Amino acid sequence: AQVVESGGGSVQPGGSLRLSCAASGFIFSAYTISWYRQTPGKERELVGSVDSAGGPFNVEASVKGRFAISRDNAKNMAYLQMNSLKPEDTAQYICHARRYYATGPIEYWGQGTQVTVST
Repeated sequence: AQVVESGGGSVQPGGSLRLSCAASGFIFSAYTISWYRQTPGKERELVGSVDSAGGPFNVEASVKGRFAISRDNAKNMAYLQMNSLKPEDTAQYICHARRYYATGPIEYWGQGTQVTVST
């Protein structure tokens, strides 16, 4: 079971990127999907989450109105649409899947995809 991110790259300020998270080996529709980001020397930061029905929640304040999180359960895919990108959005973006069971959570982390915003 795994999640694999794609879609990162370099973009100028004000540009857009769409990250994808492809899931396999588990019941994707039952898991909450989250996007995190991390830069060297800083703690991993939650960008936002989407519940099993596709409703976004816990969206980080600095990306509200610019980023949108969505999912397609039929395709086992989640997305992070990033618009109006700023240099401070530069980070490695990581997909995370979690489901809680009576015995505790099961979760999967991706390897991340790098996003660089610069002129």
